[in-house]
Amino acid sequence: MNPITIQPTSQGKVRDIYDLGETMLVVATDRISAFDCILEPEIPHKGEVLTQLSVFWFKLLEDVVENHLISADISDLPADFKPWADYLDRRFMLVRKADMLPVECIVRGYLTGSGLASYRQNGTVCGIDLPAGLTEASKLPEALFTPSTKAELGEHDENISFDACADLVGQEDAEQLRDLALAVYTEAADHAASRGIIIADTKFEFGRVGGKVILADEVLTPDSSRFWAADTYRVGEAQPSFDKQYVRNWLNANWDRAGNPPVLPQDVVDSTSAKYIQAYEMITGESFA
Repeated sequence: MNPITIQPTSQGKVRDIYDLGETMLVVATDRISAFDCILEPEIPHKGEVLTQLSVFWFKLLEDVVENHLISADISDLPADFKPWADYLDRRFMLVRKADMLPVECIVRGYLTGSGLASYRQNGTVCGIDLPAGLTEASKLPEALFTPSTKAELGEHDENISFDACADLVGQEDAEQLRDLALAVYTEAADHAASRGIIIADTKFEFGRVGGKVILADEVLTPDSSRFWAADTYRVGEAQPSFDKQYVRNWLNANWDRAGNPPVLPQDVVDSTSAKYIQAYEMITGESFA
């Protein structure tokens, strides 16, 4: 639970955001969401993993695209937040303000989830024709940019075509978002593969600072991506994952989506925390402790 008594300027499902004028303090809590619901209880260390993994990727990918990160060093924590330094250490980012573009930039390297459902229905994903014969976890002939709308809290994102994305942000920006998202995914997927991780799909968000489009929000975390272990990968099967798909699977087996979601049992909480930490350690090659 976030102990900070300063009221956040805004809250997402997981992050608390504090407007500092020209910058923002973004705090990743241990909250977890699935199917547009915030679940109970929180997942220990989850916020730290999200922040530290995002920082790792921002630094690794800065030659591909500029990003909004200023610092995640505790010595740079603004003075008003020093009383909560123990809580904030490893879970905050001081970032530049960006004018966020109103689309989720999803890149799919493998066929699963809503993409698989669409393919089974009509052979396409977000209006993109795919070859026949693909199945669960098939590697796609090439990575696909499949944008979606950004839903308000409690509402659902909606997959859209590239043309619909261009209608939202303009043709030039849509093309830039597509090219940047694919470039970032390709670089990240190559690194992850060298560490034994397959990035099946992921979501990026971009904003504009001083007229320039930059990478913002979180990046390539277990909340925003599907991570699969390369050594257990099998086409045609649902893959074990290092992300919150584990929680979604438990909910699917124990909840009919009516009313409030059930409380997560302790073994699911513990396993989810361990999966997030394992993803961090495999991708970065560093101990989380």
